Amino acid sequence: MNGVSLLKCICDETRFEILELLQKDKELCVNDFVEKLEKDQPLVSHHLKTLKKCGIVKSRDEGKKAMYAISSNQLSELISNVTKASKKIPILCSDDKCC
Repeated sequence: MNGVSLLKCICDETRFEILELLQKDKELCVNDFVEKLEKDQPLVSHHLKTLKKCGIVKSRDEGKKAMYAISSNQLSELISNVTKASKKIPILCSDDKCC
């Protein structure tokens, strides 16, 4: 995967929110995301499937539920760095039409 492909995979508000939650909690199930993001389960599942297909998250079965986590330390660091950088640059994308 090249850099552009990686950014395309994470460049969605819901997907990035999922990754930020995983950055904090390390491992969550679909119901955790639904509750914390206040979004419908089919939508959350769709985004998790996309992130998994891209290799950004991994899953493991725990009884009847799947637990999701960021697939590597490098990706976890990337999400952390993007989040930190966005807080340091408050003027970034202030125009709704830019992105």
